[in-house]
Amino acid sequence: MYLTMNRFRVVPDRAAEFEEMWKSRDSHLKSVPGFRSFALLRGPDRGDHVLYASHTVWADEESFAAWTRSEAFRAAHRGAKSSDGMYLGPPELELFDAVQVLE
Repeated sequence: MYLTMNRFRVVPDRAAEFEEMWKSRDSHLKSVPGFRSFALLRGPDRGDHVLYASHTVWADEESFAAWTRSEAFRAAHRGAKSSDGMYLGPPELELFDAVQVLE
């Protein structure tokens, strides 16, 4: 199992817009080999930002890497709305290999 997370620091008055942007876009993930699951998680409100994390589970690192080079990846990001003023800094990508999985 391979897990990818992007952390986003979203300006509080843009949080609803951020959530709608994610809910309304077609990620094209369900058709990608090796894709297992996706979740958009809302974390704490820290005053100057609301913390979000996109959380995607893949069969392995190779599946994730292949997706980033695919037409599905380009299509998923093609419709992204302008984020001017929505974020406090760029998203932070974090990548993890599973050491132990309990199901």
